[in-house]
Amino acid sequence: MPEFLYGHWAVIEAMRSRRRQLDSLMIHERADKRGSIGDALTMADEINLPVQRVQRRILDDLAKGGNHQGMALRVGGYPYCDLEDILATAARRDEKPFVLLLDLLKDPQNVGALIRVSDAVGVHGIVIQERRSVAVTPAVVNASSGAVEHSQVAQVPNLVAAMRQLKQNDVWLVGLDVGANIPPLDKTDLNMSLGLVMGSEGEGLRRLVRDTCDLLLTLPMRGAVGSLNVATAGAIALYAAWSARSWQGWAHA
Repeated sequence: MPEFLYGHWAVIEAMRSRRRQLDSLMIHERADKRGSIGDALTMADEINLPVQRVQRRILDDLAKGGNHQGMALRVGGYPYCDLEDILATAARRDEKPFVLLLDLLKDPQNVGALIRVSDAVGVHGIVIQERRSVAVTPAVVNASSGAVEHSQVAQVPNLVAAMRQLKQNDVWLVGLDVGANIPPLDKTDLNMSLGLVMGSEGEGLRRLVRDTCDLLLTLPMRGAVGSLNVATAGAIALYAAWSARSWQGWAHA
């Protein structure tokens, strides 16, 4: 089924990566050929992509209330990968596997933000569950500023089974959680083959997911509020893991 990506960075990065089938670029009929619109038109011309001028209401409908910035891109479905592809990427780069696992997150903004950070720190892939979890929708692409178009995302039938498969490949699973007697993030060396597991908004890690983790860590906090938004907490943990790897790959960023 075709999808409609919207917003400058989502459109540009999808055209840059060219991992999807690209059908046509839709531009607001009165938009100038300047700024972000100009960037999109230039790239469409470079890859011989058809361009349509459409009314704003059409773009509003395609973006379903999102900020389309005067453009939308008709594309094919997202190209999910297999768990083996993620491990193969780490091996090809001669790096310890660095994987983000999301346990039934439902907010596209949180998932998009985490994927954007994952791209920034060199995560080899993201794992999400097929049912009861947000997929890579146009809203996720937009929230990731198009980063997901360059990322490897495995959509698996069962997250716990995927976790066990990673463990068989010597990947340590670290769940981020809250509660008493959980070691703080800074007390563990994360320079390891790592699968960082983030729980869903409000509910956190499911019991079986938590039990499958090799260890649990928490973010120490001194304020009145006892927890952070999952995207914020995940960003802190992802950067901590990259720091533990001595900012591996920084010269190539």
